[in-house]
Amino acid sequence: MKVKFKKLFEAAVKPFYAKSGDAGMDLTCIGGEFGDKIITYDIGLSIEIPEGHVGLIYPRSSIYKTDLVLSNSTGVIDSGYRGEIKVKFRLTKPLADATIYSIGQRVAQLIILPYPSIELHEVSDLTASDRGDTGFGSTN
Repeated sequence: MKVKFKKLFEAAVKPFYAKSGDAGMDLTCIGGEFGDKIITYDIGLSIEIPEGHVGLIYPRSSIYKTDLVLSNSTGVIDSGYRGEIKVKFRLTKPLADATIYSIGQRVAQLIILPYPSIELHEVSDLTASDRGDTGFGSTN
C-alpha cells in the first residue's frame, strides 16, 4: 500500500521499518516540548492515512529503558487528519531525574490498519453466549 506523507521540516525523517517483517514503522523525533510531567515529541511530518484505515501509534519496546509512558496508551490518527504527528509521553519521575529519548532518536512506532464501518442497532436482548455477563475484569 502506498501512503503519502509530507515533511513539515527539513530535519524530519521518513518513517521506516527497522527490520524486515516489522509491523510498525519507527517514528523519529526532531524536537519537542519538555515539561516537568509531560514530554511532547515532534515528528515533523504529516501523513495521509487512506480512507477506511487508521494510523495507530504505539510505544517502541525500548520504552522500558526510559521513565516515559505513552500518555494515551495508543495514539489514533484518523484518515482526515493532516496535521503534524506528535507523540506525547507522561514522565514517571521529574524531568531532571528521568531517562528520556533524545532528539534524533526513534520514539514510537506507527501501524496503519483497515477498520470496518460499524452500524449499531439497538435491541432489547442480545444473543446468549457461554460467558454471558460474567467475568468482567477476569475470565475466572
